[in-house]
Amino acid sequence: MAFIFSVYIILLLNTPSIFSIKTTTFDVSSSLHQTQTLFSNSQNSLPDSLITRSDSTHSLQTNLSHLILPLHSHLSLYKPTHKNYTQLTLSRLAHDSVRVNSLTSELNHDSGRVNSSNSLTAQKNLQTPVTAGTRQGSGEYFTRIGIGTPAKEYYMVIDTGSDVIWIQCEPCTNCYQQSDPIFNPIDSSTYETVSCNSPQCNSLDLPSCTLLTATCLYQVDYGDGSTTVGNLATETVTFGRSGTVPNVAIGCGHENHGLFSGAAGLIGLGGAALSLPSQINAKTISYCLVNRDSVDSSTLEFNSASPSDSVTAPLLKNHKLPTYFYIGMTGIIVGDEEVAIPKGCFEIDRLGRGGIILDSGTAVTRLTTQVYDSVRDSFAKAASQLPSSSGFDIFDTCYDLGKLKKVEVPTVSFVFTGGKTLWLKTSNYLVPVDGKGKYCFAFAATPRSLSIIGNIQQQGIRVSYDIANSLVSFSPDSC
Repeated sequence: MAFIFSVYIILLLNTPSIFSIKTTTFDVSSSLHQTQTLFSNSQNSLPDSLITRSDSTHSLQTNLSHLILPLHSHLSLYKPTHKNYTQLTLSRLAHDSVRVNSLTSELNHDSGRVNSSNSLTAQKNLQTPVTAGTRQGSGEYFTRIGIGTPAKEYYMVIDTGSDVIWIQCEPCTNCYQQSDPIFNPIDSSTYETVSCNSPQCNSLDLPSCTLLTATCLYQVDYGDGSTTVGNLATETVTFGRSGTVPNVAIGCGHENHGLFSGAAGLIGLGGAALSLPSQINAKTISYCLVNRDSVDSSTLEFNSASPSDSVTAPLLKNHKLPTYFYIGMTGIIVGDEEVAIPKGCFEIDRLGRGGIILDSGTAVTRLTTQVYDSVRDSFAKAASQLPSSSGFDIFDTCYDLGKLKKVEVPTVSFVFTGGKTLWLKTSNYLVPVDGKGKYCFAFAATPRSLSIIGNIQQQGIRVSYDIANSLVSFSPDSC
């Protein structure tokens, strides 16, 4: 049976023809219209009918081997607090840069594994709606899940770059503002604290104990200064009307602060012991991140098969950083020519440094400086016919396309170990930074050895992690 989250995220991508190897047509007017619509009065708030739609307006399918909820486009949670798209972009990039600094710090996150006898082995099909956090000023993606018994639903950030699942809890000594009422363990009949000597507690990076009750305390510090501290507990998690999973280890956060933009907490989808996939023994994880500025939706799935048309690459493991999903990649093609970059620039060395990871929480793909300079120069040369513009924040290669309806732009593609090639769509690498038609090449340099494929480059592509067979698959237009 397959675990399936129903994901509300955002999408607008056009696949370049396989015969248009050198250039592809970019619909500027359509892209610009979407950017301007983001701040229209018609998208001020989320109608109440859509908040509960996943668990109140659709009948449950009877085929237990493949449960799925219908997908709906919807408005986001809030109108942006920023005055215009430029301010929103600057806010996103500032948050993004801090996250990248954290991911590339090369800290040793080595941790133990939860004893398999305490993991959930039943394979069921679960679903829950997910929405993008664009209008909350966040570049993250959100799911709405039920916590406790009886279940109460909460918006939660989903993140492939972290592991611990946590939610803000009463009594709340220090909590940031969230969209939903704060979770109160007293109201749940299935809430149980975890003992200090439990496998779950020992799997934390920074475990500690209460002196009187010998219960486990957790603390997670994020690179942007965000933190959550509280009790580690087990709780029942409900996925819409698809089903429930008991005894999931979650953090009950009593002291929390940071840039979580209205979410009640976070669901870690990484590779270490306390992530949701690890706790449910998922053999595969699959998602499609839709464009943050549109109103479409997609799915996040567990234990589902990859689409038959997928482009595959090796899924690598770095034992120094077990959380992250590394990918076997050898090069980048711009136009019809592969960029000249040093051999082995995406490989993990014997000390665990380097390599390239896929991350849902990072927006802009970061390449080591030498690689980025070569890719940027190749793109600028191939796009020399486009009207250039000044740089914007971390972007140094930008174009003024506001007076154009459609334009030919160079194609960009990734080359993976084994020779497979993934063609990116124009909106995967040429993004708006204001509402007037300024577009920038959506890659940036990092001085660190770790490269990151961000969510802009993943949007509109179903990404499937086959953990059992150490493969990652990409399938455009399979959302």
